[in-house]
Amino acid sequence: MRGNTLRKILVALIIITPIFSYTGCKKQAKCGCGKDVVKTLTNMSATIYWNTSASISFQIEGDPYSSYTLCNPTEMFPNLINAKSGDILLVSGHAYYNCNYIYQASNSSYRSPSVYYDVQVTGLTLDLYGKNKPTSETTLNSVNPHN
Repeated sequence: MRGNTLRKILVALIIITPIFSYTGCKKQAKCGCGKDVVKTLTNMSATIYWNTSASISFQIEGDPYSSYTLCNPTEMFPNLINAKSGDILLVSGHAYYNCNYIYQASNSSYRSPSVYYDVQVTGLTLDLYGKNKPTSETTLNSVNPHN
């Protein structure tokens, strides 16, 4: 009698446990500008490319498998007056998954190492580190007195 009761409780626990341990489906990140932020870029050194059709893209130094496209290229073109395509710039902003990348990745059984992002850029400046160009705080002909 005691064994039957214990067996019934055990069977009930086996049936009920998955109900309480189910956490639901994992939410897939939304794609496109202004949706779910995947990561935030803060003064990342990046090689930037643009053309006359008003599209700007860049690759972060040291990450050859990711490609970023600007969501707001017309706002950022004035920051590129002193730069040329292929220059290294400092980029800040919020990155989102590119919709074409999400659709292709979900429909393919092959996982590509390349990831494509859309970026809402908040800051775009020249990277003067390591170049013989003065920063805004230094003058061109600064003279240091020598004793």
